[in-house]
Amino acid sequence: MIVVCIIGVIILVAVPNFMNSRERAHLNICRAQQKNIDDMKAMWAIVEVQPRSSLPAWDDLIPDYLKKIPVCPDAGTYTIGDIDTNATCDVVGH
Repeated sequence: MIVVCIIGVIILVAVPNFMNSRERAHLNICRAQQKNIDDMKAMWAIVEVQPRSSLPAWDDLIPDYLKKIPVCPDAGTYTIGDIDTNATCDVVGH
């Protein structure tokens, strides 16, 4: 009986920590992918001699700068934006 109670307490502590870790990991992955998109947009603009107001499409970046369209771990979609605008994810909080 005591062992069951101890296991219950451990689970009560571990599960929320696991869920928070998972959410933070997804957020970090999403932010890293947004930064990668921004870096590849800048590379594309330099190589293609595009002005900073240019709006690249996924076809401009794939496969020369990115292997494939990045996927948000929380099933969001990325908006590229122009060269001066940071890429965004449509998931709230990303």
